[in-house]
Amino acid sequence: MIKSKFKLCEKALFYLQKMDRIMTIGHYSPKTIRLYLSEVRFIYEYYSAIDPDDINQELIEHYMYDLIRNNNATYAKCKSVAHGLGFLYKNVLQKPYVLPSKLYPKRHFKLPNVMSEEQILHLINSCGTIKQRALVELFYSSGIRVSECSHLKLQDIDINNMRIKINQGKGRKDRFTLLSYNCLDTLRTYYTKYQPKEYLFEGYRPGKPMNPRSIQLAVNQCYHIANLKYLNFNITTMRHTFATHLLDNGTNIFTIKELLGHSKIDTTIVYLHLQFKKRSAMVSPLDALLQKVNLKSTHPHKYFLPETL
Repeated sequence: MIKSKFKLCEKALFYLQKMDRIMTIGHYSPKTIRLYLSEVRFIYEYYSAIDPDDINQELIEHYMYDLIRNNNATYAKCKSVAHGLGFLYKNVLQKPYVLPSKLYPKRHFKLPNVMSEEQILHLINSCGTIKQRALVELFYSSGIRVSECSHLKLQDIDINNMRIKINQGKGRKDRFTLLSYNCLDTLRTYYTKYQPKEYLFEGYRPGKPMNPRSIQLAVNQCYHIANLKYLNFNITTMRHTFATHLLDNGTNIFTIKELLGHSKIDTTIVYLHLQFKKRSAMVSPLDALLQKVNLKSTHPHKYFLPETL
């Protein structure tokens, strides 16, 4: 049953319920269903005095303009609005798609934060409990997502093959990722103390998975203790760091793509920009050129820098 804090007309409720039904039949994830429904509901609430069938492209443009100019809507917010309305028009109303590409905002390319090896060690040593240490080591050593960590079961820890099975990760895909020997030792100590029944990390109720938000809070507390929070590090930073450090150590980027569970290699290629070891070993072409010239020159002081620089 679709609920709203505003009273929507019967037609709007009917379209929302139909959209819910179509997405459920299509095996969309619960998170995607909630997101798309909420975006469509918001625009129906925004234009509550207008018949849903009369919400045209001009009104949608005005709505998105208001989101951006007056509500500082982020790229992710605008994209979810466009996707939600796109699904509505294509699959529910079965009308021509009224959202041209210009309504999809241009993504700002921003490199993710990555921690140094020293910062990772400091973070691990700053963990207050064995559970926090197990979480931090697991995220850094395997590159898993928060939601994937929440649903990890004891049986997913494959000790014989030193790997972790991720069941139905993002995109409803199964995959394997790395299991660190050192992390395994920490997990054994953690298991001895907490004795989880089914899920590796349980919440307050035995046998139930730890809430993703609780996992985030536990890791953020470690960042605070380590005095690293001011650098805008978060739980996803360890996933980026996992990939970057693997790349630095010579792991093939296609292998990293599979470990991370990316659908497209384009998503993984961003980590090429974050490599440190290879970049630090590079020599600027200017330095290389002047070094060659100086080696051949009979006047070593021909090229110099001002003393005041």
